Amino acid sequence: GIDRRERSRTMLASSAVRSAGRRAVSCSVRRTLSSASNKAFQSQKQSTLLPYVAAVGIAFGATQLMGHDNVTSNGIFGSCKTEVDAAIETVDAKFATYWPRNIMILFGPPGAGKGTHGPKIEDLLSIPQLSTGDMLRAAVAAKTEVGLKAKAVMAAGGLVSDEIVVGIIRDRIKEPDCKHGFILDGFPRTKVQAIALDKMLAEEGACVTKVVELQVPDEVLEERICGRWIHKKSGRSYHVKYAPPKTMKLDADGKPVKDSMKDDETGEPLMQRPDDTASALVKRLGAYHSETVPILEHYKPNGVVSAVNANQGMDGVWSEVLAALARGGK
Repeated sequence: GIDRRERSRTMLASSAVRSAGRRAVSCSVRRTLSSASNKAFQSQKQSTLLPYVAAVGIAFGATQLMGHDNVTSNGIFGSCKTEVDAAIETVDAKFATYWPRNIMILFGPPGAGKGTHGPKIEDLLSIPQLSTGDMLRAAVAAKTEVGLKAKAVMAAGGLVSDEIVVGIIRDRIKEPDCKHGFILDGFPRTKVQAIALDKMLAEEGACVTKVVELQVPDEVLEERICGRWIHKKSGRSYHVKYAPPKTMKLDADGKPVKDSMKDDETGEPLMQRPDDTASALVKRLGAYHSETVPILEHYKPNGVVSAVNANQGMDGVWSEVLAALARGGK
């Protein structure tokens, strides 16, 4: 897969394919020129270099060129690799230094599609999706200062405080893959946490730039949630109606036979989460609505909240997500 460094480069505009191509080809032409004409050529290129480098898309175009090892290592572009790479680093550094970070919060009740559309947003914007659970476990494993505090609290049977969670987020977003932005999933859960998050981001010279809520009627969510089965090791998700495993068999009542629910790739048994039941869902939805509405109201005055109708086909949902993410999107 593409690593975080390469993915962050591809966020820059694709118009650079032409710019980087012209620049790389010029390197080959340069070798055929006489020293006198070469000097004049270089002088001309120096006068036009700045617009090319300043153009947002040069990083994307150059990355595409550099991705073809057989061309860059032996072909006409090989001698320009260092120069183009330097241009990439220059533009990337400018974005990290002078452009505001894209900081998103993704909301949605259980079964709304965060697990489906979150990774797509992550790939589109080339910024990581951060789960508070994952960050907490990583901090504990890394034995960071806040990670050790969290471990001590959990060992004593207590709940990790908002202060510790915000501290863990503060440490995580200092990593290189977050320099252009990040997506928060699972935090904040309360208005108090949102205020604490805002304060921490303000200290970093940043703020929440987009809040997207995936909306689905509660009655629809029951069907989605109660029909969901997962492969625990990989996280792959199935649904008895919308995405059944190939091995699924139904009993006389039309319900799936448990022993037939197996992962398509490994053949290992699937499971249902303990809280993926109708009774548990009622409580989860009640908590979601009571906690989330105040957070949305908190951010609405900033003009960053967008609602997406997630009770439609996947393509329709994604179209609305794209519209919400666009500058000025609502």
